[in-house]
Amino acid sequence: MLSKTNHLLRKFSSTATDYYQNKLKLALIGQSLFGQEVYKHLQKEGHKVVGVFTVPDKNGKADPLASAAEKDGTPVFKFPRWRVKGKPVEEVMEAYKSVGAELNVLPYCTQFIPMDVIDSPKHGSIIYHPSILPRHRGASAINWTLIQGDKKAGFTIFWADDGLDTGPILLQRECDVAPNDTVDDLYNRFLFPEGIKAMVEAVQLIADGKAPHITQPEEGATYEGIQKKENAEISWDQPAAALHNWIRGHDKVPGAWAMIDDQVVTFYGSSLLHGSPPLGEELAIKGAAKPGLVTKNGLVLFGNDGKMLLVRNLQFEDGRMIPASKYFYTDELSAIELTEEENEMAENIKSIWKGILSNVAVIEDATDFFKSGASSMDVVRMIEEIKQKYGELELQNEDVYMAPKFGDFIQMVVRKHRGEDKEEELVIDYVSKDVNRMTVKMPYQCFINGQFVDAEDGRTYDSINPSDGSVIAKVSLATVSDVDKAVAAAKNAFEHGEWGKMNARDRGRILYRLADLMEEHQEELATIESIDSGAVYTLALKTHVGMSVQTFRYFAGWCDKIQGSTIPINHARPNHNLTFTKKEPLGVCAIVIPWNYPLMMLAWKSAACLAAGNTLVLKPAQVTPLTALKFAELSVKAGFPKGVINILPGSGGLVGQRLSEHPDIRKLGFTGSTPIGKLIMKSCAVSNLKKVSLELGGKSPLIIFNDCELDKAVRMGMGAVFFNKGENCIAAGRLFVEESVHDEFVRRVVEEAKKMKIGDPLDRSTDHGPQNHKGHLEKLLEYCEAGVKEGASLVYGGRQVGRPGFFMEPTIFTDVEDDMFIAQEESFGPVMVISKFKDGDVDGVLERANRTEYGLASGVFTKDISKALYVSDKLEAGTVFINTYNKTDVAAPFGGFKQSGFGKDLGEEALHEYLRTKAVTVEY
Repeated sequence: MLSKTNHLLRKFSSTATDYYQNKLKLALIGQSLFGQEVYKHLQKEGHKVVGVFTVPDKNGKADPLASAAEKDGTPVFKFPRWRVKGKPVEEVMEAYKSVGAELNVLPYCTQFIPMDVIDSPKHGSIIYHPSILPRHRGASAINWTLIQGDKKAGFTIFWADDGLDTGPILLQRECDVAPNDTVDDLYNRFLFPEGIKAMVEAVQLIADGKAPHITQPEEGATYEGIQKKENAEISWDQPAAALHNWIRGHDKVPGAWAMIDDQVVTFYGSSLLHGSPPLGEELAIKGAAKPGLVTKNGLVLFGNDGKMLLVRNLQFEDGRMIPASKYFYTDELSAIELTEEENEMAENIKSIWKGILSNVAVIEDATDFFKSGASSMDVVRMIEEIKQKYGELELQNEDVYMAPKFGDFIQMVVRKHRGEDKEEELVIDYVSKDVNRMTVKMPYQCFINGQFVDAEDGRTYDSINPSDGSVIAKVSLATVSDVDKAVAAAKNAFEHGEWGKMNARDRGRILYRLADLMEEHQEELATIESIDSGAVYTLALKTHVGMSVQTFRYFAGWCDKIQGSTIPINHARPNHNLTFTKKEPLGVCAIVIPWNYPLMMLAWKSAACLAAGNTLVLKPAQVTPLTALKFAELSVKAGFPKGVINILPGSGGLVGQRLSEHPDIRKLGFTGSTPIGKLIMKSCAVSNLKKVSLELGGKSPLIIFNDCELDKAVRMGMGAVFFNKGENCIAAGRLFVEESVHDEFVRRVVEEAKKMKIGDPLDRSTDHGPQNHKGHLEKLLEYCEAGVKEGASLVYGGRQVGRPGFFMEPTIFTDVEDDMFIAQEESFGPVMVISKFKDGDVDGVLERANRTEYGLASGVFTKDISKALYVSDKLEAGTVFINTYNKTDVAAPFGGFKQSGFGKDLGEEALHEYLRTKAVTVEY
């Protein structure tokens, strides 16, 4: 089998002269939007398309490939067939030979092309096929990839021969198949965009004389025919996974079907479902051993292994498509009488239909959009035209499939216009806990497009209370499909929703309202934060929640103060010029936050993002999702439109990775470790060069001189290390104490550490709560073991506390040498690492303090202000504290240097992370 080649397009040459040397004259044979894009990219790369051979116009409309070529003036030939009775049509052959092609490129072709044409050019012909040949030869390759449950999908570009998809392989690409991928998912995510790139690469390989001819092996070869409606009936005696594969493999053509109530019903939108069977009304299905369940989320079906799948949409014999959840309630959707204004809207929409269905003389209520010749491209055009005229309508492409007849479509549009399709109030399934002298109510599902919903596959995971290891809630585990839905919702809200059109002051009012709601619910939020992250309640109330409220209020005030500028430039006499700049939002932004300050990190990034006018998809840390989901609930009450805020609990490796790769996301803000930050930055660059801001690891130095106020230095030094259990990005990772005060400083901090009360974070007298999660506690204990093994003096702590939960003693090391592991690496826990330096050696200690790849924060204690300012100038860190520590404020920019990342949270600078500058020049 052909080995994988680089997914990125090759750089074909190093000079402009070389660029134009190895280019070919091409004939493009085929059709479709895919063919159009291949044509455009080949032209862009300098190849000469000397002729396009495509299908005749359908219902007066040219194929997309033909339209693009005709617009460029490229010769276009539209022949209904290439041969008659097995012989090439002479007229067609003459037209083909007249263009003088050196290579035939067939990106997607439904016509049979004679071998006289295939073999005619100097370099022959290449064809795109959507499978990893020799597997799935035939016209329904993508469908069979899913039907047979393949774990890998992909495509092949091969040299055409006289067999059926049997020619030598030129190149191949493959991708993973997710459990709930559909044909559309595979096509849109991989086969379409990567196929275009690969076709261009293949042509250039041929032009450079480097294209391989690899004979297809017969081992593993399969051929499957075109799936038709009559053989797409579901066979029910199979496991749930096989049923799911059959349904998704036939989605949307020809559609897998079964008999229900003596009629053919077609199933669309299948996903695997985990957990216990949900509540629902039984529905008998012919041939199925167990009835289906009509639930609020769709139709639940059962395999012969007892496992489940969920189908979201059903289509009846008359073409009507309904949400499966509405199966027993279709009669309630009786026709409604239109007002004069609604009749005018209906006439305007009828004109749009008429413009698309030009072959239909009169648009009537019974006119079926698809049976009249419309394609999926026409669906997009129709929806966008309606949105352009009626921007307040929240229409989706699926609405056309649900109501393809004009009369039904108008009824659906009017119901949406009246708001009858909207829920009167947000429906939330809470997990409730009686804790901290109150009942806290916690959402646990994904928050997408203004609704709390289960993950696509129904999977959940346990959110653990670090105080005792108990399960707080089973939280939805978001999938790649959920990410795509959330991004689509955010994009729609930005481009078409009211958020993108909203007055900046109105946007500010919503942010102020959100801050007020957070303050009203501060005790509940602090309690959730405490049981989910282990934060001491009093600290959660003041800092985790308190600073979050302040952050939203601060950025709410910025909404109507985002300004551009006017710039004097040289005039082109006799005319004059005016140049000005505009600050614009970026679009859809992704935010990935850590587990140490779950709500506060959310606020630091999302407040600036929203104030700038963006929409967002936020992934909380997997171990601390609950305050983010409560925040989502409050955002609805504050009046944020649907789709503006989306929250996806789940795995960083899955959800975070998809966010970094998603082509519709324009900015990603991340707080977390440096290694993960590097991976995110790489993915953001490779995908679509999205803007990135990173707040990463730290090893912040704190220098204590002998002329400091020692009592204050001890108190502040304790806070610099042990604040929030040491789970603090700017925690003082290493203390440098001047030799003459070193021993006294150590004595005092050990004395203070012994006084710290370790215990229940909800107890108001507790100083030190549990570490965030078990895995982190285990890493901290290993960190301490490494310090002892290398010879550092463990003068206090270093052990797990003997009680339930993930508690660790405050820990103090002395005699730490510069080359030790604990001197170089961040603990992110309650571990004080102390080194001494010689009296008066200011430059020496500065050199040691800066001998790290991190540069997040730093601190200095001294009464000598000149020395303090000298040290602050020399320290390589984004924040320097003088005679204080942990003093952050919403108005002060926060961010690191070196491998601690780049970009700022908080302050005016944070806004610019979520804005772009446009320059406009006017001549007058």
